[in-house]
Amino acid sequence: MINKLNIDKAKKGDQKALRLLFEVLSKPMFMLCLRYVKVQEDAEDVLSTGFTKVFNSLNAFEYRGDGSIEVWIKRIMINECLMLLRKLKRQPLIVEPDENQECLEENILEKLSSDELYGLILRLPEGYRTVFNLYEIEGFSHAEIAAQLDISKGTSKSQLSKAKAYLRHIIIKKGWHNAS
Repeated sequence: MINKLNIDKAKKGDQKALRLLFEVLSKPMFMLCLRYVKVQEDAEDVLSTGFTKVFNSLNAFEYRGDGSIEVWIKRIMINECLMLLRKLKRQPLIVEPDENQECLEENILEKLSSDELYGLILRLPEGYRTVFNLYEIEGFSHAEIAAQLDISKGTSKSQLSKAKAYLRHIIIKKGWHNAS
């Protein structure tokens, strides 16, 4: 656990505290990056760039209680992911899902393991995946997503809806909707 004392030491350049910060948060931040950029090498690059920014701007961080450093670093990592996607011009925000979509019970996603759900999210087209991650997983509002991605609020809502429809389609195709 990273506490205020560790953060204060890291701000002063204490190598042990900086290493602890990296060791504790690198895996969850890598998984976060991988959800956005999908390619392992890209996720590793984003993680490296992100932690460099974290360490270089650590003095700007204001402790606001347990977990606040994780939230702050997560924001940096998400921004780095979005910058990479823009740089690679991999942000097709208007992609139509294949075939017709069928309605499912809302609790289907709750029946899937986290690994199954993670695998499904990775199968989403990039634009859908980005909006889905930002809204459903990170908790951003549609207005925040629109500002981050330079799209309209309506496009954000539409992409989220299409992402959910796409996930439903994959679940039906795999037959997971019959699981109990």
